Amino acid sequence: MKILHTSDWHLGRTLHKVDLHEHQAAFLDWLVALVQEEQVDVVVIPGDVYDRAVPAVTSVKLLDSALARLAGTGATVVLTSGNHDSPERLGFGRSLMRPGIHLLTDVPGIEHPVSVSDEHGEVLFFGLPYLEPDRARTELVGEEEAPLARSHEAVTRAALDRVRERAATRPQARTVVLAHTFVTGGEGSDSERDLSVGGVDSVPAGVLGGIDYLALGHLHGCQDLTATVGAPAWYSGSPLAFSFSERHHRKAVLMVELGAPGTPAEVRRIAAPVPRPLTELRGTLEQILARQDDHGGDWLKAIVTDPARPAHLQEQLREAYPHLLLTEYAPEGREAREGTPVVRREQNPLEVMDEFLAHVTGAAPTAAEHAVLDRAYTAVRRQQEAS
Repeated sequence: MKILHTSDWHLGRTLHKVDLHEHQAAFLDWLVALVQEEQVDVVVIPGDVYDRAVPAVTSVKLLDSALARLAGTGATVVLTSGNHDSPERLGFGRSLMRPGIHLLTDVPGIEHPVSVSDEHGEVLFFGLPYLEPDRARTELVGEEEAPLARSHEAVTRAALDRVRERAATRPQARTVVLAHTFVTGGEGSDSERDLSVGGVDSVPAGVLGGIDYLALGHLHGCQDLTATVGAPAWYSGSPLAFSFSERHHRKAVLMVELGAPGTPAEVRRIAAPVPRPLTELRGTLEQILARQDDHGGDWLKAIVTDPARPAHLQEQLREAYPHLLLTEYAPEGREAREGTPVVRREQNPLEVMDEFLAHVTGAAPTAAEHAVLDRAYTAVRRQQEAS
């Protein structure tokens, strides 16, 4: 059986105020074509389909179109909700979904797998939506034990106990579990929402063993946790980068070949399309501008280190790098956390302004700059005297 694993689409997300809708639409076009070309049997999507609980209409339409086209390829689609999704909204109308589309977004759904068969028999797809401990513990462990089950480990362990109990009734079937969680040993990035509950945000890998393939969602870097979990377990990661901490990620989807019972799953990374690279450049303004030929088309974070803040810094960077997203001024040779100048009651206001300008730019005001401040101060004084 050929399974395509993709996750964390975050439809509706922006990248430092840049709307990613067109790039997300391009990824989904590519994904549908890949599913068709590879003749994929099942597409699994373990959560964070949307970026927020109440998604924009454009995001809802984009998902609707993607699911319709994926169903049109003949593939079965199994989708769970993540910590960014509203399980109720994402799962609305699931009983009315077209054949082949399965939205597993609630706790009762854990015990009702999607069954897909191939020449080797049955494969059971179990969906674990994001299990927020305070919401899920009563349903999963019962009233008596619920007060003790206030952790991601406790609710995930209880959910997987149900999965294994159900799978035991069909011992010849292979099992695939979709889970949206942070597994201990996974490598995070700046763009994931913290899952901490009481200071604990991860699930020990040992909880997750004994499954033919574990399709993980939540972490945005594509990574293999098979050695940690003791069974085939992967994060597909997000298809697009959502922070500069992801600039070195190799964004991908995973093609999983599930063979006969007892044979390990084979996993192949397929690189996802990159709309434009993310680049971080550090140096003086002159050094950064000199690299325009190599990075002029990139999404850029510029860290400018000139001892004195260059004039028209943003304008010069923007002219060379039209996709500039972030600028940091980190002058070398100056204290990283210098305090703002102390204003003394007896000080001349012009001296205060000169000191503040020197604090901001790292250099004493020029004669021209001082003249501008002088004219502005004089104009304000005259206005006050006139009133």
